[in-house]
Amino acid sequence: MPEIRIRDAAQLLGVSDDTVRRWIDGGVLSGRKDESGRLVVDGGELAALAVEQARTPQTRMGSASSARNRFPGLVTRVVADTVMAQVEMQCGPFTVVSLMSSESVRELGLVPGSVAWASVKATTVVVETAAETAGGA
Repeated sequence: MPEIRIRDAAQLLGVSDDTVRRWIDGGVLSGRKDESGRLVVDGGELAALAVEQARTPQTRMGSASSARNRFPGLVTRVVADTVMAQVEMQCGPFTVVSLMSSESVRELGLVPGSVAWASVKATTVVVETAAETAGGA
C-alpha cells in the first residue's frame, strides 16, 4: 500500500496537519516513520477513513434524485443573458460551473448566496496520478 505524508493526507481530507496527528495519537489512524524519518499513514487506511467520514448531502424534503455525485454549495456568481446563463458554485474546496438556460436560473431563484446542489453526471471520468507514482516508478 502507498504511504502518504501527513501534510498530503491532511490536504486530501480537507483538514489540518494537526488534525491528522491528533487522529494518529487517538488511534483513528496509525502512523509510522518512513525511511526518511517523516511521519506517514497507510494509503489504504486513509482511503477507508475518507469513505467513513464522507456524508451524503442532505436534500430538501420531498426531493429525490438518481445522481450520486451531488455536491452542496453556495452560488457565488451568475452571469446571464436573454437565453443562457453561467452559474458558479463553491462546493467545499471545489468550484463547480454550470451552463443552463436563463429561464432555469430565474425559476430556481439562483443568485449569489443561494444554497444549491450541483449534480454531476458524466460519461467519462479521467483518473490521474502524480508522475513519480505512475508506472511503479
